[in-house]
Amino acid sequence: MSSGQRFFRFLQERIGLDVASVGAPMVERALRQRCAALEARDLDDYWLHLQQSGQEQQALIEAVIVPETWFFRYPESFTALASLAGKRLAELAGMRPLRILSLPCSTGEEPYSIAMALLDAGIAAQAFRVDGIDISPNSVARAEQALYGRNSFRGTHLDFRQRHFDESEQGHSLHERVRQQVNLQVGNVLDPALKAREGSYDFVFCRNLLIYFDVPTQQRVFEVLKRLIHEQGVLFIGPAEGSLLARMGMRPLGIAQSFAYVRQGEVEPAPVSKPAVALPLAQAPAPASLSRPMVIPVRRPKAVMPKRVPRAQVADPSSELLAQIAQLANAGSSSEARAACSRYLQQYPPSAQVFYWQGLLSDTAGDSQDAISQYRKALYLDPQHHEALVHLAMLLDSQGDSAGARRLQERAARRAERESDQ
Repeated sequence: MSSGQRFFRFLQERIGLDVASVGAPMVERALRQRCAALEARDLDDYWLHLQQSGQEQQALIEAVIVPETWFFRYPESFTALASLAGKRLAELAGMRPLRILSLPCSTGEEPYSIAMALLDAGIAAQAFRVDGIDISPNSVARAEQALYGRNSFRGTHLDFRQRHFDESEQGHSLHERVRQQVNLQVGNVLDPALKAREGSYDFVFCRNLLIYFDVPTQQRVFEVLKRLIHEQGVLFIGPAEGSLLARMGMRPLGIAQSFAYVRQGEVEPAPVSKPAVALPLAQAPAPASLSRPMVIPVRRPKAVMPKRVPRAQVADPSSELLAQIAQLANAGSSSEARAACSRYLQQYPPSAQVFYWQGLLSDTAGDSQDAISQYRKALYLDPQHHEALVHLAMLLDSQGDSAGARRLQERAARRAERESDQ
């Protein structure tokens, strides 16, 4: 879709999206959806609609955005937050409440998880406030409704659901006690109005956002985040974004699997203690040693494609296409496998497994940068995708990012341990 370049530019200028980071097929699929919704004759006709309607511009953005989130995603981050929050409150000595930002907040699972984590840690409601900002009015409206289905509750540690939700035929409704801790609003991270909040936040959650921007936009967003965070504040990011922050003058706080970063010049904090009241999560991980970390060698996994899915297990057209991708990849038909991946992404919602296959195909072809991009897309949709974790760790290690490789290798090892225990 060569004429799609103008739409790519529109999305880059409007929301900073690097189309290559999500893949052109995903955007092209959204364009087809919007063309059908407006009964546009072709892309030229739809372009005219887009230029004349702010409502349609927002609709296209909504069609491109993938709000993939759930409660207590990356649970160690919330365990770390609760402990750090207690320390920060002691420093503030009652001068003001804690201020925490979730950006983008999507459909509310993250900011509400922040509130639940702090309440469960024994922090008084009047001692903190959470702001949630997202570019999608639809997502913010769903967050304000605070009614969630099964997909918002994942993992094995779900005790918080009994404490903070009421169950009904429509889903799980969040208690008002949690909802009133969170202020939700529509906004853009690149909005100049955010400058008014300079230095306001003790903790900022901005996870899995930077990887979808081009380098200049990443720098602009990072400068915004740096201004928003108090000079002693902490920035929580996604697992694939650590190398970006390292290049921009931030360093990891030193709490395993928390993905928490501070300014380079900050003094190393004392080890984070366990919260006074246990969180509804896995036990808080021990802080990383401040001495030189042990380097875990990352071994290159065998470039074996996923096994072919037996035809008897194929239940629908999307599964059949997945099986076809596996068959082509295992047969060494790389071009055909890539074409099948593209067809899948054009016809169906994004799939972690398809992005993993694309990464593996690029990896075996020697295109490391594209392989890294594809593996990160897979981990965005499925943070525990074992093969993507292992292969991305290998590539980061080969490029000198041993710390990033080590973190991914540890995550993959924990995933393997959990599966062996089942």
